[in-house]
Amino acid sequence: MLLELTIRNLAIIAEVRLQAGPGLTVLTGETGAGKSIIIDALALVLGGRASPEMIRSGCDEASVEVILSLEDAPPALTAILEQNGIQAEGELILRREISRNRRGVSRINGQAVPVSLLADVGRQLVDIHAQGEHLSLLRVRRHLELVDRFGGLQVAQAAVAAQVSALHALERELDELQRDARSLAQRQDLLSYQINEIESARLSPSEEGDLRQERTLLESAVKRQEAAASAYALLAGSERRAGIADQLAQLTAQLANLAKLDPTLAADAQAAESAGYQLDDLAHTLREYRDQVEQDPQRLGRVEERLELIRALKRKYGDTLAEVLAYSNKAAVELESLNCSDERQAELVAQREVLSGELAASAKALSAARREAAARLTALVERELGELAMSKARFSVVQDWTADPEGLAVDGGHYRITSTGLDELEFYIAPNPGEAPLPLIKSASGGETSRLMLALKGALGAVDPLPTYVFDEVEAGIGGRTAAAVGQKLRRLGETHQVFCVTHLPQIAACAHQHLRAAKREAGARTISVLETLEGAERIDEIAVMLSGSTSEAARRSAQELLETSQPRRQP
Repeated sequence: MLLELTIRNLAIIAEVRLQAGPGLTVLTGETGAGKSIIIDALALVLGGRASPEMIRSGCDEASVEVILSLEDAPPALTAILEQNGIQAEGELILRREISRNRRGVSRINGQAVPVSLLADVGRQLVDIHAQGEHLSLLRVRRHLELVDRFGGLQVAQAAVAAQVSALHALERELDELQRDARSLAQRQDLLSYQINEIESARLSPSEEGDLRQERTLLESAVKRQEAAASAYALLAGSERRAGIADQLAQLTAQLANLAKLDPTLAADAQAAESAGYQLDDLAHTLREYRDQVEQDPQRLGRVEERLELIRALKRKYGDTLAEVLAYSNKAAVELESLNCSDERQAELVAQREVLSGELAASAKALSAARREAAARLTALVERELGELAMSKARFSVVQDWTADPEGLAVDGGHYRITSTGLDELEFYIAPNPGEAPLPLIKSASGGETSRLMLALKGALGAVDPLPTYVFDEVEAGIGGRTAAAVGQKLRRLGETHQVFCVTHLPQIAACAHQHLRAAKREAGARTISVLETLEGAERIDEIAVMLSGSTSEAARRSAQELLETSQPRRQP
């Protein structure tokens, strides 16, 4: 629902703020006072065309901002906002700025967005009948959705959509299995070679690290042996020089003698003795290590070959051995699938036959239900048209299936099937006797179109998810009794939707829940448009002027009477 509309520097409007409530709101005022500008501004902020010529004379920029409640917003809007990363809780603020010197800016909740997104969002919230630019009923793809809503067929349509999706998934798998036999054989050969190449290597995930460590040890065998021998010589000594172990033994003997003379050195003597034992152990270890180190060029060669094999496999199948092994497992699964393709193909063909039959039955039943709903809708719309002085107009719902040699087999033919079923559906109208029915978008113009749309809205209002309707020129070509009927229909429509209507007819204005008036005022040397909320005596005066052009006592009595007869009395 529209909560607030703010317009700045647009045409003759310096600044106007419209605060709206539920129900029917009418906008009246003399010609040129700015009523149509307000509708144009709303269309602009909902993604309509913009031009620098729309900016108020003497200003460089203009802006329109609208605040919309999301309380009754259709589910499709939530998907649009989520897809575009827009956060919204409770309210949505749309803003459009146009400039003489720079590119215009569009925003949703402060986030800059393309104008096309404003239009997508606007189409989910507001339906404007002004030049047909925003009117949802002129978008053919909505006709089928509205018939389904009118007939309560959403569950049946969703079931058909699920069957269509399942059939498409099955056909995609079947197409994959029915690829060229040569390509299939080539793929099998390739997978077999790859699996054999990996399996024959007998890999383990940690093998590469172990081999690299072993190669390092083999390459350093001489250096390790020499280092161990040198360390052992320092400890053990030689014929010409005592080693560290012998020198420590001498030190230990001296400390033992000192400890006998001075017991306070006993602990030091024991420490020296313990160090001697440790050096003996270290000497033994170094001698064994020196003797065990062997130079093995052949083993080193085998390690290098193994590492080269691993590098070659990694270049082909993955960055790590784990990835190489995973590739082998994946290839084995695919190969098994290919080897079983004939059996799977036969299974899928059988499943397709069953599912196609079930889908044909469901889609055919849905189509029949739509025809019944369309017949009821046709009668209801024509009754609404009769009450709007269009009793000779004829409304119809054209429903057909499209032949398609590759489509779904139904009743001996093949027809195109989509997620909505078999039907292509469009609203047609013949406004006058003797005229052939034409698509809704091509059939009528002016007030005739407005009344037609009002009749459709009246018939479909209970199932149309759009929360806000805007009508302009709805009274063109009518008057008197018909105007009163139009006003009452607009008021009834306001019981389930928010409705705005620009009107010059007092019979329509008198039916409103809220009455706004656009008026011209002089501010300095400039003419500006202002918007006033009328209540009580002011509203009576405005309707009196609309009735007779004056606010005489007789005109005011007529206006009061019209208000009393146009609005239902409140129950005590």
